[in-house]
Amino acid sequence: MMGLGWVAKPNNRQCRRWTTSRIWGATFLCCMCLIFFTPRIPRSPKHHQFVDMRNLLDSPGVPNTLNVMTNFPFLVVGVLGLVLALEGGVFNISSQGEVWTWALFYAGIAGVAFGSAYYHLKPDDHRVLWDTLPMMVAFSSLLSSLVVERLGQRIGLCCMFALNLAAFLCVVYERIYNDIRFCMMFQLTLPLAIPVIAVLYRSKYTHSRYWFISTGIYLLAKFEGATDRKLYHVNNYIISGHSLEHLCLALIPILLSVMLIHRELKFQR
Repeated sequence: MMGLGWVAKPNNRQCRRWTTSRIWGATFLCCMCLIFFTPRIPRSPKHHQFVDMRNLLDSPGVPNTLNVMTNFPFLVVGVLGLVLALEGGVFNISSQGEVWTWALFYAGIAGVAFGSAYYHLKPDDHRVLWDTLPMMVAFSSLLSSLVVERLGQRIGLCCMFALNLAAFLCVVYERIYNDIRFCMMFQLTLPLAIPVIAVLYRSKYTHSRYWFISTGIYLLAKFEGATDRKLYHVNNYIISGHSLEHLCLALIPILLSVMLIHRELKFQR
């Protein structure tokens, strides 16, 4: 037994790295299977048929009023967040890479206000890309900001460029081939990757719980959007599930702004 003392035992860091590699490898394989072994999913006309189509303002008014107006919070928090991220005196941001990723995130949120409002004025296949692209840019930049925080600036910035390029290509592919698989996968995997990264990699900041709360709010928003008609009936036709989805999604940048204001640096990466 003494003769085997020279055999090196794997340390915790090596085991953790191996486990992490297996997780990301399995995720990549699942994505590839979804891409190559699932049939094309065309966008259904029902996607544009929201339950609340009321015009609540005077003539000529605003079609689909609440679905349009509930995008206003995105504009407010997006513009304020963009200014604060670039100004640098309020948010606790410790690297230039974080400035860029957070600024692009808030710019994407502000873009959602315009793109989604434009789409909901007259929902159709031609306008929906202006609703989809800003949200995908926001998702990409948010995930990249987490990567900068947990893995380093260089990796995070590469992630930002790659993901935003992928977002653009996914939207172009959907528009040309009428296949929403890539956009669906993009909007599902990126938000779910956030808590995975938050668990696997140590943060240099406090207040990490806000990442998990934001993921929970995102899942709640998706549930509200999926139950558009049922929620509209439950609350006596006051507000639809899709409008509630807008308001719920707007809570995410608000919550993350609170995190950026109150968090403190634990160590320098």
